Amino acid sequence: MKLLKEKIEKEGQVLSDTVLKVDSFLNHQIDPLLMKEIGDEFAKRYSDQIITKVLTIESSGIAPSTFLGLTLGAPVVFARKRKSLTLTDNLYTSKVHSFTKNETNEISVSNKFITADDNVVIIDDFLANGEALKGLIDIANQAGATIVGAGIVIEKGFQEGGKILREQGLRIESLANIKSLANGKVEFYD
Repeated sequence: MKLLKEKIEKEGQVLSDTVLKVDSFLNHQIDPLLMKEIGDEFAKRYSDQIITKVLTIESSGIAPSTFLGLTLGAPVVFARKRKSLTLTDNLYTSKVHSFTKNETNEISVSNKFITADDNVVIIDDFLANGEALKGLIDIANQAGATIVGAGIVIEKGFQEGGKILREQGLRIESLANIKSLANGKVEFYD
């Protein structure tokens, strides 16, 4: 996606060979015009599927998921990372390790919001080692939902997550796939 790649090149900050900071438009401050384009692009890429739910994880997956849900007319469900007084019973849960934060969280979704009748697309901001995606797949599988694929805003193609999940048969649509962050420069796969 050309617009996204241009935004990454212009505003993204390479913090190391493995860390890209995009907080000016995706992870802290959100560019709603870009998110609309991202939602439209995911909808176009999954136009061959009937999607009844968009599943993501809090918090950075919520914006692109919401714009996709708006385009599709499908509800967006996000897995919570923190315990809530109102979210205690009848939960699907999974453990997820965050590469960026170097911490493990138990994520959860109420079983009221994803069922065996759902066709789910999973959306997330980044794909590195695939841990968040694996946790969301686990939750969708617990519900008996059909997973039509995953949409990733930025994939770190130099890390193993995407490769492993694709080998397991998951359809992954990445809008920007990074080949390298070496020497402080973003290099994309074509």
